[in-house]
Amino acid sequence: MKKVAIRKVRDNDLEAFVNLYKLAYRGLEEYAYTKNKDIKYYFKWLKKRDENGFFVAENEGKAIAFIACDTNWISFFDNIAVGEIHELFVHPEWRNMGIGKMLLRKGIEYAKSRGKNLIELWVGAKNNVARKFYEKNGFVEKGSWGKWIRMVKNLN
Repeated sequence: MKKVAIRKVRDNDLEAFVNLYKLAYRGLEEYAYTKNKDIKYYFKWLKKRDENGFFVAENEGKAIAFIACDTNWISFFDNIAVGEIHELFVHPEWRNMGIGKMLLRKGIEYAKSRGKNLIELWVGAKNNVARKFYEKNGFVEKGSWGKWIRMVKNLN
C-alpha cells in the first residue's frame, strides 16, 4: 500500500473535504448534504465542535479520507458525554485498503484520550457496506431513528 499520513484538519482542507464528501456519498445522497454551501457549513461545524478530533488521511499531500470525532457530545440516549463519530468517509479508489479502519482507530484513540468510555455514531439504514464495516470494528446496533441506525462501542 502507498504511504498514508494522518494529521489534524486545517482550514485550507475545506475544498478537498467538499469534493471528497460528494464523491464518497455518491449513491447515498439521501444521507448527505448535496449543496456545496451546506457541505462547507458542515465542515466548519465539525471543526468548531471538536477541532482536535477532526483528521484527514493523505497520500502524497492529497486528501483521501476524513474522520470527525466529537468528544464534546452528549448522547441523547445515555445522557453522558461520549465520543461521537459525526463523519467518516474514504475516497472510493482508496476503499478496502485499511484506511477507514486506520482513521476509525485514530478517532477511538482520541475519544479514549479524552476519557470517554463509549463511542457512538449514526449510519444510514441502507448503507450496508458502512454498517458491516462498523460491526467488524466492534460496534453494535442500538436502535434506529427514521432512516438512521445508532451504533455504539464500549471503550473499556
